[in-house]
Amino acid sequence: MTWLILGLVLFLGAHSIRILADPWRTRTMAAWGEKPFKGVIAALSLLGFYGLIVGYAEVRLQPLVIWQPPIATRHISVLLMLFASILLVAAHIPANHFKARLGHPMVLSVKVWALAHLLSNGNLADIILFGSFLMWSVLNFKSARARDRASAEMHVLASDETAQASAPKISATLTAVVLGAGLWALITLVLHAQVVGVSPLG
Repeated sequence: MTWLILGLVLFLGAHSIRILADPWRTRTMAAWGEKPFKGVIAALSLLGFYGLIVGYAEVRLQPLVIWQPPIATRHISVLLMLFASILLVAAHIPANHFKARLGHPMVLSVKVWALAHLLSNGNLADIILFGSFLMWSVLNFKSARARDRASAEMHVLASDETAQASAPKISATLTAVVLGAGLWALITLVLHAQVVGVSPLG
């Protein structure tokens, strides 16, 4: 459990600087330079991710069951993961409606992913892991939307040409849906069982 907790602290901590100390981040990046600062954050993230993998693998060998999820939650989780996959892909496709409407589909993807796994897993390690990611994603989304509003207030006089260029496109949205559904099918039918050792449909 120690490695799992340490991994969560390092990984989520490295990704929480803008939530907890955005002015400090700005000052430090200016003092160190963008690449060195992001290099340190990346190193902490990788170390934390390693801790997550090692810690979660160890705890799974001796699971502590807190509650037994009903069978129905497994089906709900599979459906939620479809939405999480679409949002994940939408974060990387410009000018789609998900990004235009939600602003931060990547963070929402993490939120839905964490919720889906909390619903279908009742072990202590799962609750700690996915519960931590769920709380982080909620706080991160709230912080990001606040920054969006502040930025919008500073650019209220943006030209119509710029607004038109950034308008969402149906083709981009459909691409996100199709590729997201494909990613969901690949993970659900193949990768989850191979990597995690558990089939979502099993």
